[in-house]
Amino acid sequence: MPKCLLPLIPAGLSVAQVVPTPDRIVVTTHPRRASAPCPTCGLPSQRVHSRYRRRLHDLPWQGRPVTLEVQLRRFRCVGRSCPRRTFAEPLGETAARSARRTERLGDLQRHLGLALGGAAGTRLAQRLAMPTSPDTLLRLVSSTRPTVIPPAAVRVLGVDDWAWRRGHRYGTILVDLERNKVIDLLPDRQAETLAMWLRQHPGIQIVARDRAGAYADGVRQGAPDAIQVADRWHLLRNLGEAVRAIVDRHHAAVRRAAGEVMGELAATAHAAARVVPAKLTAAVLRHRTAHARRQARYEEAARLHEAGVPLRRIAGLLGAERKTVRNWLRAGHAPLWRKPVRGSILDPYREHLQRRWAEGCHNAAHLWRELKEMGFGGRPTTVRVWATRQRKAGPDATRLPTTRTGLTWRPPSGRRVARLLTSDPDTLLAPDRAFVHRLLADTPELAMLADIAARLGLVLRRKSTERLEAVLAAADNSPLAAFAAGLRREIDAVQAALELPWTTSPVEGQVNRLKMIKRSMYGRAGLPLLRQRLLYAA
Repeated sequence: MPKCLLPLIPAGLSVAQVVPTPDRIVVTTHPRRASAPCPTCGLPSQRVHSRYRRRLHDLPWQGRPVTLEVQLRRFRCVGRSCPRRTFAEPLGETAARSARRTERLGDLQRHLGLALGGAAGTRLAQRLAMPTSPDTLLRLVSSTRPTVIPPAAVRVLGVDDWAWRRGHRYGTILVDLERNKVIDLLPDRQAETLAMWLRQHPGIQIVARDRAGAYADGVRQGAPDAIQVADRWHLLRNLGEAVRAIVDRHHAAVRRAAGEVMGELAATAHAAARVVPAKLTAAVLRHRTAHARRQARYEEAARLHEAGVPLRRIAGLLGAERKTVRNWLRAGHAPLWRKPVRGSILDPYREHLQRRWAEGCHNAAHLWRELKEMGFGGRPTTVRVWATRQRKAGPDATRLPTTRTGLTWRPPSGRRVARLLTSDPDTLLAPDRAFVHRLLADTPELAMLADIAARLGLVLRRKSTERLEAVLAAADNSPLAAFAAGLRREIDAVQAALELPWTTSPVEGQVNRLKMIKRSMYGRAGLPLLRQRLLYAA
């Protein structure tokens, strides 16, 4: 018997025989103790009644699975008053009663299940010579003992929701913000569920949350003395959504200002160019057809709304959601669904390319070498695609007007208009500044909106010394009056967000981790299994 094998055997067992086979190693062992205590009366006994053999899977050795054949005994109880006549010899910490694997193998397989789940954990366990089934790994994960949170251990709590099924069913994740550690998962996002959890875990002093009313009510019910902190990112997002909703009501003014700016740019850049309408692509035709279909549905909804038909009835007739119909009627038109314009890696070098193209250099490889000397890090294919488009476009093709730097300027979407109105004018490009100037001059209501939104944004970003109450008072007589009223309903939580450093950003990171675990299990994990993997996975 090699001595190097002896330390690999679980403590308390003696090796009788080692039988290596091509696919596994079988180690025959027996306990070293001569006696065993009765599990009922506790008296040790040496009177052997019979013998039997147990087969246990153990940690692999030299890349091969190991099976322990343990020769065990049944003892007669020596206690005269003990009701138990015989008992089986226990293996202690080596293996549990009726188990088919040692404790150390089960612990390692359990960690594989926590980190990878059932199917992926099984594949890795097979490569590590510890074969098992996905169901067994998940049973080992579910048997993990829950951690008991000591009283007053959590002082700052982060609360946010996560989607079981987006738009239909949600849960709640709780994070210790001081330790950046997930504490628990709740099956829903109801106020009563959160309040019950808070009552069971007293001592929480600060709760950072989003602006959901259910969480605010739950904290008031379960931890009335805790300070609520509204997340500043959600406040800024709600401000942007409020500004965009107001901008959408002035879509005619937006189109008019954008048209004037594009006209000026086109007149400056293409004064002598002959404009030839470009042939519409199949994608553009499909887009226009779909928009015409949506516009027809909007016009039907507007007609029914003017006739006094309720929104719920209109939604049923059109086959749309009531919220969708309400947003269409508020906007005054069907949604355009324009994708935001993405920049190009060629934008900083576009002026040089256009100048060289006008000089007659149409060789894409030569142009790429020139750009590479200027610091361009793109591939030659990028320049080749640009040159191909230039050849197809020709000198008389229709193009969007460009700025002096060569960047293409397009009419902004509603979301971008809202962003332009709340941005510092000094950071905007010249066409954007001209567009904002024309829009605000043409629409005084949007000018007031931009002023209040910019002031409120600076306060929420902690970049202004102005008091929040002063800005809200100014907003009462502006288009943002409804948004200001909403902030006043939870003014203590908003003020705490400006004074305290806590946010729900770490909670959002844990939600992303939860989504990764949930998707790795194809969305079929229940709350107990999902909770185990999130709390205990490495």
